[in-house]
Amino acid sequence: MEQLLPFIIAGIIFILIVVLFPSGEKSDIQSRLAQLDGADSKPEIVVENEELKKPFVDRVIRPFLSNLAGKRDPKEIKKAQKSSIRKMLAQAGYPGGLTVAEFAVIQNLFRVTVPAITVALAIVLKWKPNNFVLATVVGVILGMMLPKMFLQKKIAERLHGIQRQLPDVLDLLTVAVEAGLGFDAACDKVVEKMKGPIPDEFSLTLRQMRMGQSRRDAFKDMSDRVSHPDLSAFISALIQADQLGVSIGQVLRIQSDQLRDRRRQRAEEEAATAPVKMMIPLVFFIFPNVGIVIGCPAIFQVMSALGPK
Repeated sequence: MEQLLPFIIAGIIFILIVVLFPSGEKSDIQSRLAQLDGADSKPEIVVENEELKKPFVDRVIRPFLSNLAGKRDPKEIKKAQKSSIRKMLAQAGYPGGLTVAEFAVIQNLFRVTVPAITVALAIVLKWKPNNFVLATVVGVILGMMLPKMFLQKKIAERLHGIQRQLPDVLDLLTVAVEAGLGFDAACDKVVEKMKGPIPDEFSLTLRQMRMGQSRRDAFKDMSDRVSHPDLSAFISALIQADQLGVSIGQVLRIQSDQLRDRRRQRAEEEAATAPVKMMIPLVFFIFPNVGIVIGCPAIFQVMSALGPK
């Protein structure tokens, strides 16, 4: 088996090279550019240079995933699984521009490659049968969990960024509305002046509104897409104020004050839990060292005093 392992690795590399790299045929865009310009070489060189300027992920990885996702039948993805993946991708802000089909392809690749790598390592290192079975089980578990863990980490980071950025966004909205701008124009100012998850969500919501969707439905979609309690409370108050005809500037100022109070309360709660968290390193790492530094000289003095007798 060890003698066949280099040939197996070489075969996998050859298959990846054949699949990943194009065959050299011109794309439709290159052909159209050549027809419009009247020269077949210049557009090809320009397009090739533009392609080479792109990152490796955009040039190789994304086309590979798109190719595999295109070959996969969408009906193979269960409806509940598809809805769950779409929800998690929306909460994570679609990292890397991943679609549901592409993420499903990544999941399947991890489910195959990670156990294969662990089994190959176990064979090369000549592990015992018990360790071989354990490595296989660990590889299968990691292959199933790693993509979801990556998405959950992205979701946690994005929700934390939304929680920290929301009061500042509301302050900017309040200033813009009280200065005489409409709410939609104030949202445009947020998208223009700020960067982060909330301006990105506002940009998507404004595009939906420009396509004909009502403000109420667009902001409800944003609330469902993000699923953050503070943002959902703000959107609920905004929709209610729009229905009742209440001044939006007043609602924004009240919501901004409430969110700042909540942020202050969260900071106080985290500060209150700090002494409890500090007890673990104090008890296990600092107190024993202090005891050794203080007690060892006394012990040596007692031993030296009682030793000769």
